[in-house]
Amino acid sequence: MARCKEGTVAVDLAEVLKLMELEQLDLNLYRGLSPVGRTMMVFGGQVIAQSIFAASKTVNEDRIPHSLHANFLRPGDPRIPIIFYVDRIRDGGSFNTRCVVARQNGEAIFNTSISFKVQEVGFSHQAQMPQGLPDPESLETDETYWDKMALKYPDQVPGRENMYFAIDTRPISRSDFMEPGAQEPSRCCWMRTNGRLPDDPNLHRCMLAYMSDLYLMGVALMPHGATFWSGDLVGASLDHALWWHAPARADEWLLYVMDSPRAEGGTGLNRGSLFSRDGKLVASVVQEGMMRKKRSK
Repeated sequence: MARCKEGTVAVDLAEVLKLMELEQLDLNLYRGLSPVGRTMMVFGGQVIAQSIFAASKTVNEDRIPHSLHANFLRPGDPRIPIIFYVDRIRDGGSFNTRCVVARQNGEAIFNTSISFKVQEVGFSHQAQMPQGLPDPESLETDETYWDKMALKYPDQVPGRENMYFAIDTRPISRSDFMEPGAQEPSRCCWMRTNGRLPDDPNLHRCMLAYMSDLYLMGVALMPHGATFWSGDLVGASLDHALWWHAPARADEWLLYVMDSPRAEGGTGLNRGSLFSRDGKLVASVVQEGMMRKKRSK
């Protein structure tokens, strides 16, 4: 279970960053891979980030992504490459729109619309970051938490993959992953990449999008004392919307403030706000996830 040996997390981050090195097959056509050895479905944050990279290759450098609206259509198979087709919907004086469809075996597994715009000055206001929270350095790391859970639940802790070890996540409060108990549907978590990134602003935007898919979907389960680890639930992200408000480094601490206003009919709605450590709201996220009880045979 432990992965805290010196240099290990840096390797994990390097593997995730390598996934963003898409191969161009033709005009508007790119191919991406998933982590070697991954056996579950493709991680949603991965295909979101890869789609942003593909779309960014088709716009001028002065255009930056400001919003993304995506749908997860089918589970992705991490064993085979993903083909990304970029449709250049519109090129305007201030905005560019790109539609990206990710396919495997000829079928769409994911699609997203990404809007790019020129940078400009305008009205400005923002919601305030929660105050009085512990600093990330004082909080328990994921590695420490999961090592404790492995001692409490021998042979029940799932294997942790590089998609997790590449990101240093430190929730303000933690619960037992098998018996969480009923809680208010809200969560705060500090997060950053587990290593320094190059200065490329687009890479930081893509990694922020990658990180935005962590921890969010489970917030809708918190009032019900349920967990996806129990084995009696089926969960999957259904859609994902993201708005970038301001530049931010993904390798510096970001506070992810999450809540769930509603769950109904086998789905749960989750919202998130990402703040830089100095209190700037840098991104907003909304995601709906499936949270369905398994039907007895």
